[in-house]
Formats: sequence, C-alpha cells, structure tokens
Amino acid sequence: MQLFVNDLTVIDFSYCCAERGIVGESWIVDVLLDGSLNEMSMVLDFAVVKKQIKAIIDDAVDHKLLLPMLNRAINVENLAKRMGHEYVDFSSKQGSYYLQSPASAFAKIASDEITIDAVTTHLKTIILAQLPKNVQGLTLKLRPENIDGAYYHYTHGLKLHDGNCQRIAHGHRSKIHIYKNGQRSSALEDVWCLRWQDIYLASEADRVSQSEIELSETAMANLTPDHQFFAYHAPQGRFDIAVPSNILDVVDCDSTVELLADFIVRQLKQQSPNDEFKVVAFEGVAKGAIAHG
Repeated sequence: MQLFVNDLTVIDFSYCCAERGIVGESWIVDVLLDGSLNEMSMVLDFAVVKKQIKAIIDDAVDHKLLLPMLNRAINVENLAKRMGHEYVDFSSKQGSYYLQSPASAFAKIASDEITIDAVTTHLKTIILAQLPKNVQGLTLKLRPENIDGAYYHYTHGLKLHDGNCQRIAHGHRSKIHIYKNGQRSSALEDVWCLRWQDIYLASEADRVSQSEIELSETAMANLTPDHQFFAYHAPQGRFDIAVPSNILDVVDCDSTVELLADFIVRQLKQQSPNDEFKVVAFEGVAKGAIAHG
C-alpha cells in the first residue's frame, strides 16, 4: 500500500557551490510512503505525515547552509570559544566565504556537491529512522518551482527573527513581478534578477570592521581587501560572515521580504520619480510582499 502527500513543505536554504558560490534555493517536497496497514488501517495518519515528517525535514535542512563535506573547498572547525558554534571556510570561483555560526545553522551533506539526489539521500536516511516499522519504503521528490519568467537566488540572515530566519546564510529562489504605471515590466524584472543572481544580501546596520569579525585563523590569514564583514547577535547566538564584494549587495534596511520589496520600489522611484511602481517580491514559493510607490 502507498500513501502520498504532494507539496508537503518547501525547504528554503542556501548551499555551497564551487562554481556559483553560496546559492539561495527553494525546493518543494513531495512524499510517497510504502508500507503495510497499521491498527487504524492506515500506512500512516496524514496528520503525522504533515506534522512529523515536515518537522524532520525542516530540522534537517530548512533555513540552513548546506555543506558538501566531501568537497576539498569546504573546511569546518569546532569553535572552542563558543560552545556549539562552528567555523566554515569555503572557496569558490566567485571568491572565498568565511562564516562563524551556531552549528545548527549548517547541514553537513556526505557529497562533493549539493544536488537534489544528495539531499534526497540525506533526508531519506534521517526520516526512515524515525518512522514506525510498518513503513518500509519512502520516496521523496524535491523539485524547484516551475517559474515562467525571471527569478533570482539570494542568501541572507535576519537578526531580529526569533526563528531560523536569523541564520546568517540561508536563502531562497524567488521570482519577482514589477509593474510600471500599471503594466508589468519584464525588462525591469530581468534587471533585478540579474542584479541579485546568486547574491548575498546584507544590511548596512550589520556591517562590522575586520577587527570586530570573528572567523577562523585560516580565514583571518586569507582575507583580502575585497571582503566585507557582517555580524550580529541573535537569539540562537552570534553570527559572522565575510563576503566578497562581487557577489554582495548591501541594502539600507533589514532584508525581510517586506523591506526588500520597499527597497526595490525606492530604487525604481529614484530612477523614474514621475512613474508609479508596484513590486510583488516573492520569498521562496507562494509567499512574499507587495510594495507600492
């Protein structure tokens, strides 16, 4: 007997890619269970699937930075100074990134690159270990949203968030709709999606100096004048990141989707003060904010 739940959840995360750097991503999750019927004549109660399995997936990879641990470009060290924290040093063709975060902000994947297959294998092992014995098989389908039009990948962190959005390197794959004087403008959408292609979005308020940043000894020895530094304290702990300027956009606000939509409107109004704009900014799949100006 098989039981399925499509669109069980969406995982929003970032991952380390040797070619592209740190990439924000959003994948929809479908679940198929194989098993015998239990005492309730079910493979598994839908409520359990929707709550328990979703919670397992969220805890494993959602709002985390996924690290391909078999890739030589990744180095992870425990942080004695802060219990439960780790340093991550990562080099890519786009430049080198250096981070310090609570260990819970990272997901270690036994692969040399982050792919749908690698993450699927990682999740299946974790989920099956926590399911009842009558469930013998699990099929996961991870898939990006089918987007007809422009989209961008961004990574960020929200220091004021009580939940996992506070993690300094999680991200999203997001579409955007921009209207100029009531007409949707694919040209403007393309401009912003090119600007924020595989970008790290930082808040100017979180900028710190090199002397204030907390990174590994290796990172401190390899910083370049091109790195910019951001850090903050949040409920889960202290977060630090050094990012190359070529894949960085620093905004004058926090990077919530509401304020990003407003930021885009303000940028558009500076360029065309006599025009009216509406920005529909998505944060991952099927959620977002609308700003007018």
